[in-house]
Amino acid sequence: MAAVAAKPAKVPPGFARRQIKVNGADVVLFEGGSGEPLLFLHGAGTVSGFNFSASWARKFKVYLPYHPGFGESADSAAITSIDDYVLHYLELLDHLELDKVRLVGLSMGGWIAATLAAQNSHRLKKLVLVAPAGLRVPEHPTTDVFRVRPDELPGYLVQNLGVLTPYVPDPHGPDFLEFLVNDYHEMSSFARLAWERPYDPNLPKWLHRIGVPTLLLYGDHDRITPAQQAATWAGLIPGAVVHIVKDAGHLVLDEQEEGPQVVLDFLST
Repeated sequence: MAAVAAKPAKVPPGFARRQIKVNGADVVLFEGGSGEPLLFLHGAGTVSGFNFSASWARKFKVYLPYHPGFGESADSAAITSIDDYVLHYLELLDHLELDKVRLVGLSMGGWIAATLAAQNSHRLKKLVLVAPAGLRVPEHPTTDVFRVRPDELPGYLVQNLGVLTPYVPDPHGPDFLEFLVNDYHEMSSFARLAWERPYDPNLPKWLHRIGVPTLLLYGDHDRITPAQQAATWAGLIPGAVVHIVKDAGHLVLDEQEEGPQVVLDFLST
């Protein structure tokens, strides 16, 4: 995967950076736009940033936090499970004085979002799960990313490798070491949650408690959480609808403009 000299900004123009403390955890988040609140929970890696969310900010006030232990947010020894992250985000909503939000979660963030929704639907207006982790689907299992060689991982994330090229520094340049350190840091944080298994065996029996309109969004070439898993999720969440984007992998929001637009359309109706 070839690299370019300069990395584009991970945050869309017009977003502001904030650093806040949430129940003792130092958190960095970006916010932009105006309107009703939309909270996005990222996946286990943040290399491609949040540029896809620019269109959402034309309709909503968008909040893009880094999970503790990821991106620019400091690690937190108090957070070692998905339930800890759920409570962290309930604390964040209280800190921001947000009663109800539209919640979008990608991959690991989808796992957090689904768990939060099953326990606290009253804090949500709508839910979007983008290629969510968290369920065991034996016929179409989630890939154990800890067994994937680093040089092969980009092919698991996207169908078109060119999508990630702008975000990977030149291996011979000064930014590459920082890139490797950040990647190791995030994988270590994810390992605390998913080293034993990338799913929650108890989650299926509680998903029926999600009481808000729910969209399940996948890329048809997702090699981490296969799109075929959508049928299992949809069978467990009352009234959930499924949308599959063609020619896209796990990072469907980055890879095809259709992905963010489908989210915007669903959340706007």
